Amino acid sequence: MEEVLYKSTRSKKEPVKASQAVLKGLSADGGLFVPDHIPALDKSLAAFSKMSYQETAYEVMKLYLTDFTEEELKTCIARAYDEKFDTAAVAPLKEAKGAYYLELFHGATIAFKDMALSILPHLMTTAARKNHVKDEIVILTATSGDTGKAALAGFAGVEGTRIIVFYPKNGVSPIQEKQMVTQKGDNTYVVGITGNFDDAQTGVKKLFGDKELEKELAEAGFRFSSANSINIGRLVPQIVYYVYAYARLLAKGELSEGEKINVVVPTGNFGNILAAFYAKNMGLPIHKLICASNDNKVLYDFFATGTYDKNREFVLTSSPSMDILISSNLERLIYRIAGNDAEKTASLMAALGSGGKYEITPGMQEALSDFYGNYATEKETAAAIKALYENCGYVIDTHTAVASAVYDKYRADTQDMTKTVIVSTASPYKFTRSVMEAMGEDGAMDDFALADALSLLSKVPVPAAVEEIRTAPVLHTKVCDKEEMKAVVKQFLAV
Repeated sequence: MEEVLYKSTRSKKEPVKASQAVLKGLSADGGLFVPDHIPALDKSLAAFSKMSYQETAYEVMKLYLTDFTEEELKTCIARAYDEKFDTAAVAPLKEAKGAYYLELFHGATIAFKDMALSILPHLMTTAARKNHVKDEIVILTATSGDTGKAALAGFAGVEGTRIIVFYPKNGVSPIQEKQMVTQKGDNTYVVGITGNFDDAQTGVKKLFGDKELEKELAEAGFRFSSANSINIGRLVPQIVYYVYAYARLLAKGELSEGEKINVVVPTGNFGNILAAFYAKNMGLPIHKLICASNDNKVLYDFFATGTYDKNREFVLTSSPSMDILISSNLERLIYRIAGNDAEKTASLMAALGSGGKYEITPGMQEALSDFYGNYATEKETAAAIKALYENCGYVIDTHTAVASAVYDKYRADTQDMTKTVIVSTASPYKFTRSVMEAMGEDGAMDDFALADALSLLSKVPVPAAVEEIRTAPVLHTKVCDKEEMKAVVKQFLAV
């Protein structure tokens, strides 16, 4: 099997092995690690249709993580995809109103981030052993709601690691916040910042690039790494569920081998849809990658015009995990459509950093033909929840509803009737108030009473992830300004 090495999107520095890319998280030049080539699937789709989720994960991930042994990778997979998931299928598909909803919320924190963050701590500690790293790994993460809790759950109690999560204090749902601030574990630290997600993400990137801080940490026996989707160890496991979804449809006779599907992804930081793009380039028969945005429609405007412009009002919506104006993972796609030109990518990212916008060339824009972008307003999002519930009794969350509404627009625009998988990224129980109000129910109760009411309506039990925080004590109360993030990190690590 050909080795895959990882290069930075911003320089021609010497490529690194997969385990080193997982450990570092971000390249020293601020770029993201990308594979030097996208490997092709080496099993037939028919063979995949007979595999479990765990078997599929091994066959996909071994192609990217080429310096992990078979035993190492299979051990990581077995530890990740176990009884933490409340369904044996791990990522089941539900058919509703002419589309297949890929439910990625059956893990410990009821959001799709569990799919990759269940395995990342195991990949990281294995990578540390392989590279003889003695320092304690400090996971530094910004979250728009879901990554934080999934990362906390993954890394809590993992020896040789600590985790610090920054979240926008007033920019996540009450359930999301309660999930984070009740997190147990001596190695966990949760901080609300007075700002939005982009402030948190920019602050974290600054800390990664702070050479003076890096030196201080090294002297104290620490090194930073990331659990955000900028880490290739997050991206690779996400490719798995697209292959698995196709294989499940094939196994059920819903598809014939080689028949194309469309994939609709509610998109914020661009990692989830990028994983689908990688799957397509590995040989998975995907026709269109449908990028669904909410009112923060920076990606829709980018696909429509070729200009990425974050200079706009930041809108707080009912789908907070998508309330993002800087989609970090888009950089990996930019690098690819620029012909793997690190210099060009670096100049575009510098323009984004200084003026908040960049423009791609017409040739690069042509290379985006795999994608279709659209967005859903708050009203359209609520209407999508209500329509699906009234049509077939199926309840979706606000992020999935953005995707569902955009899929309806895509079909109206194109008349394309290709079979379609809609990625369902979170449980409706994570956003009970918005979901209940969308269905015309009274949203005046507290969030846990709303969860009970939703259970009666949907005939789906309240997930354990919600039950366990119902009465859990708040353990993390720290709030800081974005300018104080460095001081907060040093205080937690006693540096």
